[in-house]
Amino acid sequence: MLSINNLSYYIGDRPLFAEASLHIKPKDKIGLIGLNGQGKSTLLKIINGDITPDSGEVQKSKDCTIGFLNQDLLSYQTDESILSVAMTAFKDALKLQKRIDEILKQMEENYSDDLVDKLTKAQEQFEMLEGYSIQAKAEEILEGIGFSTDDLQKPLKQFSGGWRMRVMLAKLLLEKPSLLMLDEPTNHLDLPSIQWIENYLKTYEGAYIIVSHDREFLDRTIEVTVEVDQFQLNYYAGSYSFYQEEKSLRAELQQNAFENQQQKIKQTEKFIERFRSKATKAKQVQSRVKALNKMDKVDAVVDNNATINFSFKINNKSGRHIVRLDQLSKAYGDNQILENTTAHIERGDKIALIGANGKGKSTLLRIIAGDEHIEGKREEGYNVEFGFFAQHQLESLNINNEILDELKQAGSDRTEQELRNLLGNFLFQDEEVYKKIKVLSGGEKSRVALCKTMISNANFLLLDEPTNHLDMQSENILIQALQHYEGSFITVSHNRNFIRGVANKIWFIEDHKVVEYPGGYDEFQYWYEQRLSQQSTNEGDKVKNKDAEKSQKPKNVKPKDDAETKQKQKEVDKLESQIEKLEFEKSKIEEEMAKPSVYGNPDKLFEVNQQFEKVNTQITELNKKWEELVMEM
Repeated sequence: MLSINNLSYYIGDRPLFAEASLHIKPKDKIGLIGLNGQGKSTLLKIINGDITPDSGEVQKSKDCTIGFLNQDLLSYQTDESILSVAMTAFKDALKLQKRIDEILKQMEENYSDDLVDKLTKAQEQFEMLEGYSIQAKAEEILEGIGFSTDDLQKPLKQFSGGWRMRVMLAKLLLEKPSLLMLDEPTNHLDLPSIQWIENYLKTYEGAYIIVSHDREFLDRTIEVTVEVDQFQLNYYAGSYSFYQEEKSLRAELQQNAFENQQQKIKQTEKFIERFRSKATKAKQVQSRVKALNKMDKVDAVVDNNATINFSFKINNKSGRHIVRLDQLSKAYGDNQILENTTAHIERGDKIALIGANGKGKSTLLRIIAGDEHIEGKREEGYNVEFGFFAQHQLESLNINNEILDELKQAGSDRTEQELRNLLGNFLFQDEEVYKKIKVLSGGEKSRVALCKTMISNANFLLLDEPTNHLDMQSENILIQALQHYEGSFITVSHNRNFIRGVANKIWFIEDHKVVEYPGGYDEFQYWYEQRLSQQSTNEGDKVKNKDAEKSQKPKNVKPKDDAETKQKQKEVDKLESQIEKLEFEKSKIEEEMAKPSVYGNPDKLFEVNQQFEKVNTQITELNKKWEELVMEM
């Protein structure tokens, strides 16, 4: 269907592709992967004809049609409704519809057999094009990717860039080109919409190429993996997981071949050096020199799976409670976001806040940070130091600073080398750290803001979509960093690999309430699917449905509010208050122990140390009682 032959493309002196080739067959389901800056998006633009390669060619069959979803479409605006924009995918059917309307208008004034014949033929063609169902198809796809029925008649220009991108995606899916190219399609989709697209692509009749950093999305949608690496297009006949295993095997074989060849080269060079001056060995020496010159050199393996060389630091340990929200409500006019909901964040919680867009996830983050006016109670714990990452914080970057200076001025005690290491992990290499903030793209500014959050020394982080604009290597670095982070955090994310790697609790906003699912993403997914299945089975029986929901309640849902529970809750609150006071006392003793007048006086140091041990023992005992009470409840 489409062939890329000996393709070369340069940016200045730097090659993106050097005689690369790839053949795409009908119904191929391809995932195009590689580090940022390796040329994935450029390749799609070359295939689409937007960029001309320096050499080589792209050949396609006559019947090959291409649909291309890229980030440039974010800027498209029109007064037409999103339903009308999506339906422009059916150009031929809409043209016929217009023709039918014109014929009907003519028949009102001049009825004739000729017009009846034209109308009949036009209607037959319209039916062959399934014209009577095009609106229903457009509505189905738009609602599948997150739009409500009320949204369909709203002008496209009223929606943000991310939502406009969804409309263009819907239009492409309706067009059904023989080759569909999607550049980071999940960047602007929530989790339910991502899952809907996954199911849709499983039945897609044409071929497609997906550029994505969402590993699970790739595993669920592709059958072929093409890696852009070392200026080539490396083909792997399997999913992303297959690619990982196969690449590891290829790397092992390549490294063995490289080491064997290097050993052979050293032996040959020793022979040449040893017998170069001996006339009797001259012929053999020349033969081996020629063999070395003709040898096809095996390259050493380049390891792109970087491991973390950075760690979070926290200034102070927080108390047991981070933030408590009780009987919380939040609305914007008639739009009710949260209503009489309760949620608690404890020290050590690593929470992923997931669900559909528009349910209030980012609003809840701002409430937790104390940046939103609310009805209800928000109580902040002892010694909590916040670090907040969100897209709107890009505006707080000093556009006249260089990237490295922006991090230096963030008040961290990191050395310049530590800051450069961190920036390197997030794709700012070598001289790039001296680029001005004002020349950076939106994605680059986002990565700088994330780096600032990581060096904030906070003991509680709020992260809103932190993996957007990160390639898989940088995402892996962030996962490793958060796994080693000693503080607590809550993150909004639709990236399942990221959530699976960092979260020990899942929060889900449902019916204006925060529902907590203990455990990681896999436990949540199993629980949630079981719950939906149970609800579906018992749909017609309200009583059974209530019983099923009760039996499926997550562990953290409050038990019946009886006298015994109230008494235990009072005891828990009392213990928590005592623990916080003791932790405060412990921090004061630690400050005392650090004074020269104390650690320089053995008697005084012994006295203070005894106080410290006593307080520490009390904290341990109270924590044990607290845990026993909570488990009982």
